[in-house]
Amino acid sequence: MSTLTAKNGEYAVPFARRGSVVGAADLAALTELVRSEGPLTSGVWRDRFEERFREWCGARHALSVTSGTVALELAIRLLDLAPGDEVIATPQTFQATVQPLLDHDVRVRFCDIDPDTLNLDPDALAALITDRTRAVLLVHYGGNPADMDRVMALTRPRGITVVEDSAHAIGALYRGRRPGSLADIGCFSFHSTKNLTTLGEGGMITLSRDDWAERVARIRDNEVDGVYVPRTGAAPDRPALLPWMKFADGVYRHTAVGIRGAGTNATMSEAAAAVGLVQLGSLDRFVERRTRIAARLDEAVSAFPGVRLHRAAPDSRHAYHLYTFFLTGGREVRERFVRALDRLGVEVQLRYFPLHLSPEWRLRGHRRGECPHAERIWFEEHMNLPCHPGLTDAQVDHMVAAVRRALREAYDELATVPA
Repeated sequence: MSTLTAKNGEYAVPFARRGSVVGAADLAALTELVRSEGPLTSGVWRDRFEERFREWCGARHALSVTSGTVALELAIRLLDLAPGDEVIATPQTFQATVQPLLDHDVRVRFCDIDPDTLNLDPDALAALITDRTRAVLLVHYGGNPADMDRVMALTRPRGITVVEDSAHAIGALYRGRRPGSLADIGCFSFHSTKNLTTLGEGGMITLSRDDWAERVARIRDNEVDGVYVPRTGAAPDRPALLPWMKFADGVYRHTAVGIRGAGTNATMSEAAAAVGLVQLGSLDRFVERRTRIAARLDEAVSAFPGVRLHRAAPDSRHAYHLYTFFLTGGREVRERFVRALDRLGVEVQLRYFPLHLSPEWRLRGHRRGECPHAERIWFEEHMNLPCHPGLTDAQVDHMVAAVRRALREAYDELATVPA
């Protein structure tokens, strides 16, 4: 067992406070920005970051916003949902994936997950699709890509929009393609804990349609979500207007049916974009470090017969935003394991509680038994361990030793319990 000890009461091996490393190149970009005479918002750094991200992702459009949650809110805005519509969603995700749907009078149908990948199960999805299904919201859990070809084969012929919550999947690959370009809309988070950060908060929405990209650009820049049309009868002999004068002159107007809602200010700052651009260039290194840590943990936990690993398909690449595995033997085994890890200085955070059982969705009529795989795995088997590039080799050594010791304790105690 390593002699590494916690400092000031903190864990010797903490869960991710930062999911990437901010280094000299990031600081140099910030210095260049601050010393320049350029604006600190809506400038060249945002343009560069969006263009580079679009090329990297393989999406038709990429527009930056202030958070992954905002990206998801805009994605759902684009669906133009109406009363009676149905949306199918995974329960195994952070609440932000489906939270915007609480503002809409629609039926949300939670789809059970594949017990090995924790991603939305295409077989369960097929059973939930009806004539009223408008959209599917899925997540690439932990950085493990969902089975997108099967999902799209079920949805595309029916005109159902698929939204990829790719917050975990920055750096993943699905059959040679990147999440965010696999469906109709992709949403990314650059939160402090993600594989790539833009100074703690930020997001990106990737789109396949030109009209959707135009709408997002207007909404995030505080314009009304609508379509401007020329006003008939405008004086033809007036001089050409400067761009900012177009509304004062009354040349453009909204049609009554064309106003879908208000805009907002979701503009990513130049400082955030500058760091994001540098971080994108460092992403492969960050994911490589996560992959090496995951390999060490796989070796440690797979030595125990009561453990299942969380692995990507052979033709995909796991980004290891979260390191996940599964314990058998029931919740008592997992509780003993978690308590032992905590005593040994390894922080555990389990992600995520099945959303259909949270209070706000219970209020909408959702109940236990709706997603049996998600419920069983969460309450009995699910485990997450720290896995991020900020961990030192000494911390990884300590964690591997602690995991082995905690597993022995958990299963040895099980063997001594009377039948």
